[in-house]
Amino acid sequence: MSDNRLQFDGARVLADLNALRGIGAYKTGVHKPTFSEPHMRSLQWLAQRLAEAGLAVTIDGIGNVLSTSTKSGPKLLAGSHLESQNYAGWLDGPLGVVYALEAARVINPNPTVNGAVEVAAWCDEEGHFGHFLGSRSYVGGVTEADIDAARDRNSGRTMREALRDVGLAGRARARCERGRHIGYIEAHIEQGRTLESGDLRIGVVTSIIGIWQYRIRFSGEQNHAGTTRMDVRRDAGLALTRFCVDIDDRFPKACGPRTVWTTGRITLDPGAPSIIPGVAEMLFQMRDDDPGVIDRLEDLLRSMAADVTAQGRCSVAVERLRTGSPAMMDATFQHTIEAASAAFAGGRSVRMPSGAGHDAQVLATIMPAGMMFVPSIGGISHHWSENTDDADIITGAQVFVEACRRLLAA
Repeated sequence: MSDNRLQFDGARVLADLNALRGIGAYKTGVHKPTFSEPHMRSLQWLAQRLAEAGLAVTIDGIGNVLSTSTKSGPKLLAGSHLESQNYAGWLDGPLGVVYALEAARVINPNPTVNGAVEVAAWCDEEGHFGHFLGSRSYVGGVTEADIDAARDRNSGRTMREALRDVGLAGRARARCERGRHIGYIEAHIEQGRTLESGDLRIGVVTSIIGIWQYRIRFSGEQNHAGTTRMDVRRDAGLALTRFCVDIDDRFPKACGPRTVWTTGRITLDPGAPSIIPGVAEMLFQMRDDDPGVIDRLEDLLRSMAADVTAQGRCSVAVERLRTGSPAMMDATFQHTIEAASAAFAGGRSVRMPSGAGHDAQVLATIMPAGMMFVPSIGGISHHWSENTDDADIITGAQVFVEACRRLLAA
């Protein structure tokens, strides 16, 4: 039996995850918004565990936990995040951090393995202040002006205020040392039902989808709800509602096999029961890993808007708010995760895209990156009932550690 199999400790992995679950516990999940007291306590918990594992640790000026090893040989970067969505699950983020911690514990002291795992916990992957601010800062994608502009989406508190309140103001933001790492690897719960429904244990991520977001604004005429005849109304809310139905009727003929779209927010102005809405607005999002599919759907979206405007009752404006190019995962990393799955998960793996965004897509812009999934019970995530069987957590950790070992040995 290999050294890796002798040293790996599944009970330790579960104990670490449950320790993090106990910080900011909410029902069976957690509530750890970015820079909240439970989030900061989790960062300190991780820093202590990493130091005990022989790594030098820092928490930088944007809240990233970063560790380095003095061991000679190649370095592999691994991690995820520790903050949560509001009143959400206990594994989204911490699973990948604890897997990386376990890989460092197993691999780094082993003299037969050339090189070391360096662990990171990226700040604000969940987007309380912005999109992937921690990992984007690490790759040089966040300016001081970006930090000045960032605000907590719930409280309105600025990021500058938050950094000051938690004692991080004035600290330098760490930047990656180009060429230091052979790549980045991240583990995560699937947040879907592909693995569970297929009786599979490991998802080998091929790509992380891009996210495109739009504001679609309908302008009609505000008027009295009791005195304005139905045949002359210019009801912006009604136009928006019909538009949503039209999207669901027409998009399936133009989308890809894994395209998804969501109308996440609708607002009516003035939003009163006795007033016909003069303005209605929807936030609309599309996700796919093929920009060509998105281009086709965006053209369709704009064509549909033009058709509504041409009918004369309401005008429609489509504004793109966010463009998110997909990230392709490195072929060597995919093959290595698959090989590790053959060794520890009976080969019960499948190659699949990620429908959610992850820090791996940011790291993939500067180094080879790979990602693996473990099953989610019922496909539930971003809710406190999120869970994964203990046996699947342990199997996933074994696969992850073995994949790290193989990548360093390559």
